[in-house]
Amino acid sequence: MKIIEASGLSYDYVRHDEEGNEVGAIRAVDGVSLQVEQGEFIAILGHNGSGKSTLAKHFNALLCPTEGTIWVDGMDTREEKNVWDIRQTAGMVFQNPDNQIIGQVVEEDVGFGPENMGVPTKEIWERVEESLKAVGMYEYRKFSPNKLSGGQKQRVSIAGVLAMHPKCIVLDEPTAMLDPSGRKEVIRAARALNQVENVTVILITHYMEEVIHADRVFVMDDGKVVLSGTPREVFSRVEQLKKLRLDVPQVTLLSWELKQKGFPLPDGILTTQELKEELQKCQSGWSM
Repeated sequence: MKIIEASGLSYDYVRHDEEGNEVGAIRAVDGVSLQVEQGEFIAILGHNGSGKSTLAKHFNALLCPTEGTIWVDGMDTREEKNVWDIRQTAGMVFQNPDNQIIGQVVEEDVGFGPENMGVPTKEIWERVEESLKAVGMYEYRKFSPNKLSGGQKQRVSIAGVLAMHPKCIVLDEPTAMLDPSGRKEVIRAARALNQVENVTVILITHYMEEVIHADRVFVMDDGKVVLSGTPREVFSRVEQLKKLRLDVPQVTLLSWELKQKGFPLPDGILTTQELKEELQKCQSGWSM
């Protein structure tokens, strides 16, 4: 079942002069069509200004298309009557967790969304407990968010969205402000939600290592989807990704460079273990 479906989706940021008159528009998303199935882990890559974050804001009706259509769980985002249900279906987590955390205590913050939805008090606390456990933050439930690290704060933000029981979570560059340890915490939590809770995860990022376990990857440039496929298929296109001003995972780049020097390695190696095994095969072949 499709949780997200975009058809010919375009979005223009309108520019105004000092007097408020419209003086032009910049097309940030240009004719994007894609589908996301319930339970998938999707990654959307692109350099700054590629349109990936603008696209993400359409997934829970923060933006409305200039042209084309996007459906969230079968609901057209252009129809005002659908917006409340869409935002309960697709939760959003942004770059800076401090912009989403409003409670003085972790468990109160996580319970804020369900409370606004009118969920009964007993169920709110059940949701808070299950959400904090899902992201590995239950032991911090009585802490002030100010006492947490960046990665821990972002996991609390994810728990706050999860407590509203969405079918889909959109993570808009959630690790951009975190150190490597914090980035790993957040991505580990997102993968667990996807694999254990069957929550659809859409990850917007420019960190290549974060997407190697995704089901599918979409690469954006100049507002368009220019490349899509499995992580292995996408990262096999090293030269194309470089032209798009994107990196590839370090182990993938090393494998590609070794292949250029004559090593008989396959394209799209994603992990150190995989490279090690392939090099051992090469060594066995040479010893024969």
